[in-house]
Amino acid sequence: MAGKFELKKSKNDKYFFNLLAGNGQIILTSEMYESKASALNGIESVKKNSPDDARYARLDGKDGSPYFTLKAANSQVIGQSQMYSSEKARDGGIDSCKTNGAGAELSDLS
Repeated sequence: MAGKFELKKSKNDKYFFNLLAGNGQIILTSEMYESKASALNGIESVKKNSPDDARYARLDGKDGSPYFTLKAANSQVIGQSQMYSSEKARDGGIDSCKTNGAGAELSDLS
């Protein structure tokens, strides 16, 4: 099964999206957007930037857990991953984002 974007509306009426892998696991979560149009622009930015390895920042959380962010050409963070148990697992998440991001379909749950 191919990856997909799930567009959702939060309890405080803001929009966000998740990029899911084919197995349904969340790969990337966006920031909160004020409007649906802005969230849809964020999804388009993920589609455009996710195949480019240079757009990923490989980071460590306060507790040392590896995670990554995906940035647009203007260096704005588009989305952030979950925390991973190892750098190898994080790098697998990046690979999954590269594989699924560009061609993922949109599921509008907002």
